[in-house]
Amino acid sequence: MNNQDKIMIEKETTDKIEIKTKNGLNDQEQEVKMDNISDLDKPTEGLGDKWPEPIIRVQSLAESNLATLPDRFIKPPSQRPNETITINHQSEGAAINIPVIDLSSILSGNQEEKERVSEACREFGFFQVINHGVRPELMAGAREAWRSFFHLPVEAKEDYSNSPSTYEGYGSRLGVEKGALLDWNDYYFLNFLPLVLKDLNKWPSLPSNIREVVDEYARELVKLGERLMRILSSNLGVNEEQLQEAFGGEDFGACMRVNYYPKCPRPELALGLSPHSDPGGITILLPDDQVAGLQVRHGDTWITVNALPNAFVVNLGDQMQILSNSIYKSSEHRVVVNSQKERVSLAFFYNPKSDIPIQPLEQLVSSTNPPLYPPMSYDQYRLFIRTHGPRGKSYVESHVSLVNG
Repeated sequence: MNNQDKIMIEKETTDKIEIKTKNGLNDQEQEVKMDNISDLDKPTEGLGDKWPEPIIRVQSLAESNLATLPDRFIKPPSQRPNETITINHQSEGAAINIPVIDLSSILSGNQEEKERVSEACREFGFFQVINHGVRPELMAGAREAWRSFFHLPVEAKEDYSNSPSTYEGYGSRLGVEKGALLDWNDYYFLNFLPLVLKDLNKWPSLPSNIREVVDEYARELVKLGERLMRILSSNLGVNEEQLQEAFGGEDFGACMRVNYYPKCPRPELALGLSPHSDPGGITILLPDDQVAGLQVRHGDTWITVNALPNAFVVNLGDQMQILSNSIYKSSEHRVVVNSQKERVSLAFFYNPKSDIPIQPLEQLVSSTNPPLYPPMSYDQYRLFIRTHGPRGKSYVESHVSLVNG
């Protein structure tokens, strides 16, 4: 490898860390399918095809046997995790700290279980769902296919390197501010719906079964998302199709971000993913049920989620908080890392059509209960996090202030 094939991360001290990467990575441009796509479904305006600085793969850092972290990954003291995460899965008898919902019981007419979903959405914005209809073999197969992908050499993945304009592909940062602090993760982002955005050529080709497995997995999660939407809508006291119609009916969006959190030499100084609320509708997360890491903010406390085997973790995004006029809550969450074991998780996003205005459902507002949010498209919310990176719930909360001004 010659000198042009190296990136040097230079800390404030005189120490330097040499990371190998593929030459010319930042000169690559991604092709985007443009036919029949609305303006707001095209690459986000204002975000270019290149990152503001060379991309450093976290996998490369983890494999270089660092004794400490580059300064770019060290969080301010107030943002650092304040506890050590146990990497082994807890027993099923251990305390469960977010509600666990039996979906098959609800579909069989159990009103008490359905009410528990409502309580979870109002208090936590998070719940785990079991007996959801997705085969455990498919869940495990999808997670292991992605684990195999991330275990490929970094150079083998660079052909799928993403850009700020679409985020689709292999990435290592969120936000385009030069010099911003970074999170300890690599990821892969891909589109599933609308079909005009689904481009299998941008999906990995290795391992050999990954496209087939991911396609089946995504189809099953769309079905699960539809079932959840009907329950959430009914629990608001409106027609069970109301939320889906507000999402654009059959023209909703679906995409996936697969997160890879390598072992971190100083996990007490870093975060795998900084605090944020998801900007979209519903997130259906397949966590790593052997390695804890997801934390949900509840009041002033960060709760470490004890993921059950073969369960999904469901959380509500900002669009659901807006449509419900704050009856439902989108919760701030983050991911912590550890020094002993990697983590892989699959976040599936069930979102509104990107260019339609989202505002509180008219059935939920009145003269005594006015709308808390102005009309705004999902694409406008998505642009904020793609530009600035994770920033808690600052964006959705700022619009409450605006409308109540």
